[in-house]
Amino acid sequence: MAHPIKHFITITKHRHKVIAHCAKAGILWQGLKHDLSKYSPAEFIPGAKYYQGSRSPNEREREVLGCSKAWMHHKGRNRHHYEYWNDYNPKTKSIESVEMPVRFVIEMFCDRVAASKIYNGKNYKDSDPYIYFLRIKGKNRLHPNTEALLEKLLVMLKDKGEKETFDYIKKMKK
Repeated sequence: MAHPIKHFITITKHRHKVIAHCAKAGILWQGLKHDLSKYSPAEFIPGAKYYQGSRSPNEREREVLGCSKAWMHHKGRNRHHYEYWNDYNPKTKSIESVEMPVRFVIEMFCDRVAASKIYNGKNYKDSDPYIYFLRIKGKNRLHPNTEALLEKLLVMLKDKGEKETFDYIKKMKK
């Protein structure tokens, strides 16, 4: 059964958290543009259809269909996802990760923190985004420099909290 209202509320709450985090990080304009493609029919309809509330509807869509067309649409339009930054290398004849510009790594950090807060609710801990990151660490999914920067920010969040991490990001950005 589709849940368009619940899905709309979830993605909007998430987006608003990302906007707030991006403002703290000094990239408000990026935050305002964050995830607007989730409101497009290509992403919103499957999101409502596979909505569960406790995890991404893309995961359920993959279980049912074998892939998530909504995710493929999303990652190709949103540069804060590391998957956007994969390209064919003519020298090695393989798909490789490209280093992400810092501003998109910062937005990815903000996105991961917000998603952890939405899905974990009152049980959220500053270590949650780092624990989620560990699922992909070292699996050559991100460019090594991108992975190192994201990990540095997530470890700082885990160990020193939001205020110190966002203060660091603002200084780093300059």
